[in-house]
Amino acid sequence: MLIRFKKRFEKIAMGLLSFMPDAKEVKKLQDIIKEYEENDAWQLFLWKEDDDVLGAIGLKIDSDHKEITVQHISVDPSHRNLGIGTHMVKALSNFYDETYEIIPNEQTARFLEKCNGSSTE
Repeated sequence: MLIRFKKRFEKIAMGLLSFMPDAKEVKKLQDIIKEYEENDAWQLFLWKEDDDVLGAIGLKIDSDHKEITVQHISVDPSHRNLGIGTHMVKALSNFYDETYEIIPNEQTARFLEKCNGSSTE
């Protein structure tokens, strides 16, 4: 289930985001979390199954152009290749108006290509 980021999940979110290539340093992770907390256009969601948080997906929402840019996406390594990342992307389509297009940035392009259109429809 896709849930909005809450402060109580900060350490878990930072841990998941640390698997992103450009987010290895603690200071960088703190800056990313701060941006998600303070910038209304940035939204961070977590994927929760039972009581475990298994993934994170961060977005930048451009309401003027009806675009949602997937900035960060990460799944706990012990739960990879189970479709969790794809489920997160698909859940975004249900969460946001269908008129929004889900697009990648440079870092998430390869993953969204793996979803091959099913995540962007």
